[in-house]
Amino acid sequence: MAGLFIGLMSGTSADAIDAALLRFQPRLHVLATRSTPLSAKVQQRILAIHADSPLRAVAELDILLGRLFAQAALELLAAAGVRPEDVTAIGSHGQTVWHAPDGTVPFTLQLGDPNVIAELTGITTVADFRRRDVAAGGQGAPLVPAFHREIFAGAGDCCVLNLGGIANITVLAGDATLGFDVGPANTLLDGWIRQHLGRRFDADGAWAASGAVLPELLEALLEDPYFARPPPKSTGPEHFSLAWLERHLHGRAYRAQDVQATLLELTARSIATAVRRHAHTARQLLVCGGGVHNRALMTRLQDLLAPLPVRSTAELGVDPDFVEACAFAWLARQRLLERPGNVPEVTGASAPVILGGIYGKRVEAGLDREG
Repeated sequence: MAGLFIGLMSGTSADAIDAALLRFQPRLHVLATRSTPLSAKVQQRILAIHADSPLRAVAELDILLGRLFAQAALELLAAAGVRPEDVTAIGSHGQTVWHAPDGTVPFTLQLGDPNVIAELTGITTVADFRRRDVAAGGQGAPLVPAFHREIFAGAGDCCVLNLGGIANITVLAGDATLGFDVGPANTLLDGWIRQHLGRRFDADGAWAASGAVLPELLEALLEDPYFARPPPKSTGPEHFSLAWLERHLHGRAYRAQDVQATLLELTARSIATAVRRHAHTARQLLVCGGGVHNRALMTRLQDLLAPLPVRSTAELGVDPDFVEACAFAWLARQRLLERPGNVPEVTGASAPVILGGIYGKRVEAGLDREG
């Protein structure tokens, strides 16, 4: 399918909307990218959504995020000098506010009303990708492994690590594809530094590097049953939250920077264990997501996984900050082509299914009328 596609993504850290403009023929080519920070006020509204949030608050946030996603798409096009009418479709992941695929009634919920996006941009919008996989018995996550196979096909046997709010890996081994959420990446690191220093993230992991790992706390955190569960599996900040951390602190007065160092070590250790256990044939670990900029974390991963090379996807010409946004542009194209977007071996779904709903652009007056 010819034409241009936009991918929109906001991860569990809820810090920004990432937008990518792609062309798929004759091959995948990223034309432009843009990251639009979410205000601290909007971020707090997202992070405050929980199981007993008033319905009106959820509905209003759904509309607000739809407007912000539409604005991000239009700003991307303006910066790239591209007209909205030249874009075939937008693939919008939305903002995950609750992910519970293992409950009595499995569900996952993303906000950012695609009706609003389609109306404000005038571009056909594809959204709500995860719920069809959940309906088919899957986890609804991760959905990027199929795209990883597409974009990293020339990298041979490798493991792709996304360091978003949650860390997830894709193992590409021959014709086989495996993937799952490993555990917390930025979600706890960001939350802890925000609580103690008022910063949105730990730049370069400098604050973590100033502290010392607390062995007893690290051991207790690593004993969480999620880490030992076999895939398919997925998780989110509903599980790995600051409340989860506080329960393990037992009210002890640890130095805050030592807790941050321990959280970084938790992320590195859990990832290294997952890679060694599941990526036996990998010749390199390719890293994307915001955590790729955390120098302390990248160094620790290389230490734990040596001699396996740990490389940013930037070394392969793929911007690590926009891999997921590109993935949802690709998933929108899959939907329009009526091709499956999930990998059942990854999510646990009963079969490959076509993901996403299509929200049509506005029909001009006098067109497409019957009679």
